[in-house]
Amino acid sequence: MKIDGRTFVISGGASGLGLATARTLISSGASVAILDLNEETGNSAVKSLDGPLSAKFFLCDVSSTDSISSAVSAVTSWVKEIGKPLAGIIPAAGVGAPGLILDKRLNPVSLDNIDFVLNINLRGTLDLTRQFLPLLAKSEPYGPDKERGVVVMVASSAAFEGQMGQVAYAASKGAVASMTLPMARDLARFGIRVVTIAPSMFDSAMTAMMSDKVREGLQKAMEFPARAGQPEEFASLVKQTIENVMLNGVVIRLDGATRMPSKL
Repeated sequence: MKIDGRTFVISGGASGLGLATARTLISSGASVAILDLNEETGNSAVKSLDGPLSAKFFLCDVSSTDSISSAVSAVTSWVKEIGKPLAGIIPAAGVGAPGLILDKRLNPVSLDNIDFVLNINLRGTLDLTRQFLPLLAKSEPYGPDKERGVVVMVASSAAFEGQMGQVAYAASKGAVASMTLPMARDLARFGIRVVTIAPSMFDSAMTAMMSDKVREGLQKAMEFPARAGQPEEFASLVKQTIENVMLNGVVIRLDGATRMPSKL
């Protein structure tokens, strides 16, 4: 699918994997709507990108339906203003809040902890996607396949090999992986593809909070290359996913052959 002259929405786009994806798409001629909860970081990210028509920041809390609705309205107006139709939705906002389902004192994990993770990683992904889909479905179809666009969701290697303390996180990312195929089937009639990328440990705001011990343990679980992935490598796969029309209804692991152990 063509990237040049199109608009892409990226939640969590002010840093990490989302920001790297924005840079990569802009370098290919796209405009990017960056959605994020941190206004200062979002505006700073836009300034680091090229030109006023290349990127614009929109304040958005993906755990709030009303906040997403406001962002959809604002992005819709911007898309009309710049004349670049929406071609992709990339819900990349995500959090991790570890907690054992039952700790050594027999305390179950806090429901607030579970809700926090699920509301952003799962509900936020689904809500953001569903609210932007009508705008994407109104885009003019492109090329011989009459494609309108693509949804690129973000899961995790934890969707397949969640570690101790990752019940909520693995549940959220496993659900994202599981809904990839049915969503692709739902949207096929509109010429919209759905692909999910499941990265292992990548340098990001989330992994920056890890201790050196945890980081070293995760790197030992990687086969080759034995290092954290770089945001640009994730962004490169997003670009390839957008351009390759045959990628649809699939979860792609991006993990250097990592298979996570039970614990570090």
